Amino acid sequence: MLKVEEQQPVDFSSALLSKFEEIVGRYPEGKQKSALLPFLHEVQAEQGWLSASAMDRVAAYLNIEPIEVYEVASFYSMYFLKPSGKYVLEVCRTGPCCLVGAEKVMSHIEQKLGVKENTVTPDGLFSWRGVECLAACGFGPVLQIGPDYTFYENLDEQKVDELIENLRNK
Repeated sequence: MLKVEEQQPVDFSSALLSKFEEIVGRYPEGKQKSALLPFLHEVQAEQGWLSASAMDRVAAYLNIEPIEVYEVASFYSMYFLKPSGKYVLEVCRTGPCCLVGAEKVMSHIEQKLGVKENTVTPDGLFSWRGVECLAACGFGPVLQIGPDYTFYENLDEQKVDELIENLRNK
């Protein structure tokens, strides 16, 4: 079930609404639902995450039911249903990566950042989470960093520390 983080009305910028018009224009008449994924990417880029009220506005704009938006947003891991840090460290937590140290890397990230999984550091820079396969089983442990989805392989505690410091200094 979708966990609703807030229910305040949300306003989309005029730039975002213009982008919506451009995106919908790519699809044939009556097929506006095809714009759902790019809409969600645009909303998340502007607002940082997908609140229930933002998803409701997307549904209204596309003339679809809100549940259709919730189903998509909750299925794909690239959409955030609650606020996240500027940088989201996503560590592969599947078997092959765990065999070579992913759990140790996740524990180290939690200790280094001082926050539990799916929470945000007080400075708003970081959050982290375990995710399903990142398709680099021979190079584990691996992680990707959103929102740009840069990819890092063969991680250990030292490499994670360097990575976090580089992000802090950006």
